[in-house]
Amino acid sequence: MKKRLYFISTLIVSAALLSLSSCLKDNRYVDFSKGASLVEFNLGGLAYFGQDAVTEPNDTIVKQFAVSVASVTVPTTPTTITLAVDNSIVTTYDAANPAVAFVPMPAGTYALSTTSVTIPAGQRAAIVSVTIYKGKLDPAQSYLLPIKIAGTTGGYTISGNMGIHYYHVIGNDFAGVYREKYQRYNAADSTSVGLHGASYPFSAGNTTTFVPQSPTEFTVYSGYVSGAEIRYDITFTKTGSGATALYSNFHVSFVASDVTSIGNSGITVATGPVFFDPVTHQPATPDLAGPYTFAQAETIFHLQWGPKTAARRYIIDTYLK
Repeated sequence: MKKRLYFISTLIVSAALLSLSSCLKDNRYVDFSKGASLVEFNLGGLAYFGQDAVTEPNDTIVKQFAVSVASVTVPTTPTTITLAVDNSIVTTYDAANPAVAFVPMPAGTYALSTTSVTIPAGQRAAIVSVTIYKGKLDPAQSYLLPIKIAGTTGGYTISGNMGIHYYHVIGNDFAGVYREKYQRYNAADSTSVGLHGASYPFSAGNTTTFVPQSPTEFTVYSGYVSGAEIRYDITFTKTGSGATALYSNFHVSFVASDVTSIGNSGITVATGPVFFDPVTHQPATPDLAGPYTFAQAETIFHLQWGPKTAARRYIIDTYLK
């Protein structure tokens, strides 16, 4: 079923800030000249838990990841690293993070390309893949697939922070990849001026992901980028299951750390987001009580934020499943 989700926002940006481009939010480079000699996953560990979310809509999904040696000098002999799925990590993770009750991903719903990878002499990394058969999983259940570095040759230490990949699927009805339409107006609303050139229509290349945070919470980035980015955070209550499920108590806000970040870049958020009511098709309050059917969630979000000076911006983000 198609879902059109509308996000409408206003914000203030200085002229100087408009010339800035967005920057990479995570450091993908490893300084091998410092610290102990380790074997690790370059983007592994709890710090990258969110990036290990499996949100693609396909029934079969392939995830690639790097296994590397972090040492002062390049290894002069081959390094063999053993990988394993350790479901005891699921119990440990759930105990420390009770917001989502994960269960181990069942046998037969995933496949590692190898459990023993050798990094040749003179090299630091090798690529491994895991195939996840999402179509075999219960969409109402949340699953965790912890892949760990179980052993290594060469006398290296296994990283305590980056020695596990936490691939996971959260049972959230709104999670997944969406096509995105972005529109920007240089005014306090969309009625008084023409559309600014910084806009783009629905297309295969304009996509974003509704990233599940729990079965009833997800985040998604606004299309607006000018030296800073900001995410919408949406929570809701689900009653029932399947075609008769109802959705209520919708609440929208911005991720607090993003508000701080764009504030540091000179953008002020002065008005919090509000919803677009799927029944009346009018701007509503910050919360929608509902309940609504899944079909009514086709047009559920209208958000406003920001005017502080004359340099106003009115943003419309539209997402199509």
